[in-house]
Amino acid sequence: MNPYTKIKKGLYLSILGALTIGTAATATADITDIKLRALLKYQDVTPVTPPPAQDPDLIKLGQSLFFDRELSGPRNISCSTCHSPLMGSADGQSQSRAQGAVGLGPHRRIPAGDDLTEFLPRNALSLWNRAVDGFDVMFWDGRLSGNFLDGFTSPADPDTPQNFTNAFTAFALFPVTADEEMRGFPGQLDALGNENELENLGDEDFVQIWDALTARIVADDGYNELLANAFPEIPESELTISEISEAIGAFMTDAFTALDSPFDQYLAGDNDVMSQSQKRGAILFYSSAGCGSCHTGALQTDLDFHNIAAPQIGGGRSTFAPLDVGRGDITGNSEDHFKFRTPSLRNIELEAPYFHNGAFAELEDAIRHHVDPLASLKSYDPTQVAFELVDTLQNDSELINLLINTKSPLLRPDIQLDDAGMKDIMNFLSALTDPSSLNLLDLVPIAVPSGLPLND
Repeated sequence: MNPYTKIKKGLYLSILGALTIGTAATATADITDIKLRALLKYQDVTPVTPPPAQDPDLIKLGQSLFFDRELSGPRNISCSTCHSPLMGSADGQSQSRAQGAVGLGPHRRIPAGDDLTEFLPRNALSLWNRAVDGFDVMFWDGRLSGNFLDGFTSPADPDTPQNFTNAFTAFALFPVTADEEMRGFPGQLDALGNENELENLGDEDFVQIWDALTARIVADDGYNELLANAFPEIPESELTISEISEAIGAFMTDAFTALDSPFDQYLAGDNDVMSQSQKRGAILFYSSAGCGSCHTGALQTDLDFHNIAAPQIGGGRSTFAPLDVGRGDITGNSEDHFKFRTPSLRNIELEAPYFHNGAFAELEDAIRHHVDPLASLKSYDPTQVAFELVDTLQNDSELINLLINTKSPLLRPDIQLDDAGMKDIMNFLSALTDPSSLNLLDLVPIAVPSGLPLND
């Protein structure tokens, strides 16, 4: 049976039940609310339980670490560079420019004459709601996953530390180890004019890199009180990268949990907080438009991996460059080629551009790609990415056929979405924005303990 046919049947029975309850509230309720609430119940879309409140001392330490360039080999980049509170917890670039670049957001560039990596191969992921229970998969390809009870797996296995609250608190472990992200390249002097002691370590020298960065933080007098307050039971000599990452995770959890959108309020029972168009869009999203097949639940993600036939643009990743085969590069299984983790759609308006490689500058174009990926690939306009990436588009007919022939069956060819439906879905996605996320300037500290600059 077609999945949508099952949804229609279940929704019909749910609506029939709702209409026959006979209460005064039901009798006066708008039919759109009756349909939507029945659909949400059928699809098991329930209010999101926020993560536990974080220790204020951990948050304070984590905030300093998040914005401090001391955690990069050349002391020239911080976590906040690619995950700025002012850029929707990302960086506003199609593909991030990390090590050696200067500036923030879309204006970040490699200085003229520097022979450094121009781009990272992927779009910076947002950080919204990653500490919610069950969000156990990190990165576009899922190379870090796990939870407190079952343990964690990562590229560092068997050296992956296991004493984390959740996968989100382990997230900071890995950007610091990659040369093109935070570790730096041989020959680079740090921001103080000194040799980068990490430059001769490799991307897989995880333990040595982690130990060296931990030693930096412990040796910095500006961190003494922050460390003592956050970890009063652990002597400084016994602190590890796990404590450093746990503190960053506590700050990110506190800063980027955003669960007071109009949709959250609707799930909590307020029928008036969403417009009629937003409600119609939600009905389409979770039924005939098929969006809810992968973007399931209240966070709109199944945390699984799917091939949506995304345009292949950019330098690619690993042994398959200039292609990026995503999950397939982690599992070694060709059936996983071109699969990427389903992103949550919370605050999706704030984090353009879209897809794993930032292929689409506009959200509506990203949606239209899902509706008709073949037409989208054939007509794809590469000028919507950074101009240096325009010539990297791989779109020969053989590749297009491969992408289309291996795309997820959840991208159904029978989906029809007219302009009115598109407008309603766009309006529904707008209802996923938490207003408190629109201005997070107060998260940015005046200074960090190392004394390094916050900006170039």
